[in-house]
Amino acid sequence: MKIFILVLYLFILSKNISYSSELVEIYLLDNLDDERGFCLDIKGHKSRAKIERGIQAHTCYSYQGQISVDQGFKKQSITNSSFYIPGFSVCMKVKSVHFEHEVILGKCDNMNLDSFIFSENNEIHLTKDKSYCLTVVENSLRTGKGGSPIHKMRDIEILKCNKNIHHLQKWGYRN
Repeated sequence: MKIFILVLYLFILSKNISYSSELVEIYLLDNLDDERGFCLDIKGHKSRAKIERGIQAHTCYSYQGQISVDQGFKKQSITNSSFYIPGFSVCMKVKSVHFEHEVILGKCDNMNLDSFIFSENNEIHLTKDKSYCLTVVENSLRTGKGGSPIHKMRDIEILKCNKNIHHLQKWGYRN
């Protein structure tokens, strides 16, 4: 019986390790004005984030020792162009209306919405039009209510890829 319990415990432990090692944060390669850097983040606070409010660039939480639930993407989903956030069971998608593109969060099976692809040159493009890149809005800085030092947030949008603002369009991911 002790061996069974030990095997069961090791199995559960291995599943938890496997799950957490699959999570990555997507971060802007240029730290801009914060040494902690900026990560894609669901608006709201960690487990209380509100998917209907969308996504932003926010101080990366990994400086606290782990990837936060509202910043954790499944690594395999990035390579499969679905940008899945398992903590909220949503994907990062694009809603396009009259040549305007909006980043939204929604069910991953909604085929009416465009998605993203992570390019070899560290840009996150629209899958249907690779001339557009996920971009941090330069003049959208605002401060949060917590963190030490205080957390920072910036809006994101989809703009034409442009070498003049490439520091706002180059992304990486890490666990």
